[in-house]
Amino acid sequence: MAGKPKLYYFDGRGKMESVRWLLAAAGVEFEEEFLETREQYEKLLQDGSLLFQQVPMVEIDGMKMVQTRAILSYIAGKYNLYGKDLKERALIDMYVGGTDDLMGFLLVFPFLSAEDKEKQRAFVVQKATSRYFPAYEKVLKDHGHDFLVGNNFSWADVHLLEAILMIEEKKSDVLSGFPQLQAFKARISSIPTIKKFLEPGSQRKPISDDKYVETVRRVLRMYYDMKAN
Repeated sequence: MAGKPKLYYFDGRGKMESVRWLLAAAGVEFEEEFLETREQYEKLLQDGSLLFQQVPMVEIDGMKMVQTRAILSYIAGKYNLYGKDLKERALIDMYVGGTDDLMGFLLVFPFLSAEDKEKQRAFVVQKATSRYFPAYEKVLKDHGHDFLVGNNFSWADVHLLEAILMIEEKKSDVLSGFPQLQAFKARISSIPTIKKFLEPGSQRKPISDDKYVETVRRVLRMYYDMKAN
């Protein structure tokens, strides 16, 4: 019997958080090794575990997988969260790609100055409410089902809920003009595996703090300042 997937990353959200979400949605238990020192990172490099010399890295089914999108695609396919046919898979890829674009604006957030954080917050909320949320509102309305693709729970639903909750951390009433998304959020949050992941004590990570930023900078030797878009 294969062991639990093992995730190698920092003790924070970053690019690994979507992997945690998807595994949790699939009801899969996983282990984590948190990078805290440069020596840990260099050991992974020396062992040849990081194909492109970067994390996230996930050990699963005898593979050491890097590249976040590849990891997520594999998990989605393995646990039946990737549609029933090629057409549904294409739609899932399209919706996940859009959500990825939106979430990408949040990745730099912990590394910004206080002034730039406020600018980025406004930028993210504007993009969400003028471009991305209207698109998903229309998809849900036109589709007429509980989920984004077909009539089954998929990776696209997990990814969109993760994004919604992250944007709500920046503006709590961001869904006020989107009734379809409000209902979607309630439905997906009530799925047992998701509900469990949203409860205190799960492996879901909180908003990244200064300790996370300092650890990432030290381990990856990031000494430059990241700017807002």
